[in-house]
Amino acid sequence: MAVTLEEISTITAKGQTTVPKAVRQALGVDYGGRIAYRVDARGVTLVRAEDNEDPAISRFLDFLADDIKIRPEAIKALSPDLAARINMLTNGLSDDLEAEIVGEVSL
Repeated sequence: MAVTLEEISTITAKGQTTVPKAVRQALGVDYGGRIAYRVDARGVTLVRAEDNEDPAISRFLDFLADDIKIRPEAIKALSPDLAARINMLTNGLSDDLEAEIVGEVSL
């Protein structure tokens, strides 16, 4: 993977560091913004923290991104029949992502 940007920051005796301006800009965070450090088998990544981020969705999206990198040839367009079926099944449905979930939710 090619490095687009590399910045170096020193860690203080208290374990603190300054996130370099170029990194803050790349993350889209400013004063008061929040960042998340993610550690996995590939190493450590720094991302802008989302207030309501679902960890399952995040892991799933990471899985998809990794799979796309490994097997880009597997990406296929939806067939016209499948696209038509999706439209038929969702026709007239509305969604409000901010609405409360009604009913019991189990994990």
